[in-house]
Amino acid sequence: MLALQIEQAGLFMNHLLRRDSFDSFLVSSATITTFTTFTIDGQFRPEFYDTDTITEEEAAGISEESNVTWKSIRPFCFQLMKGRRLPLAFQIVLQMPREQLPSLLEKNELIADPDNIFGLFLNIQYKNNALTVTTGSSLKGFTMDHSIDQIWDAAVRELLSGLGLD
Repeated sequence: MLALQIEQAGLFMNHLLRRDSFDSFLVSSATITTFTTFTIDGQFRPEFYDTDTITEEEAAGISEESNVTWKSIRPFCFQLMKGRRLPLAFQIVLQMPREQLPSLLEKNELIADPDNIFGLFLNIQYKNNALTVTTGSSLKGFTMDHSIDQIWDAAVRELLSGLGLD
């Protein structure tokens, strides 16, 4: 697990809310506290859509998995957070899409079954005027091997570095 204090909060928030930097991630949950607390569970509800008339924009937020993409709810979260006042707090938990797991494992030459990995998570938290990003992993079974954690931590550092957030 990696816990990083983000010093360049404005730049990070610009990537999170205005750019497509995190759009491929799935939303596990989001809680935003302004004048009240808004909670998003991230679960995709296919029954909401009429599959015969779904628009291309709506389809972009639908993943093969049970959670919505960050791309699909980013505009709503942006609307909740924009303005003259900062939110009192927020916590956004993003998950790496399952289809990206095999390439991450292969790139790092880790022999592991992606089906044994429940998820790789990115916890973004703003509280008491501090912005923190924490990594996490969830496996479907117990193991003493923490290689996947180390690989995920390195991938997140690489992502943040690529965004100019060293």
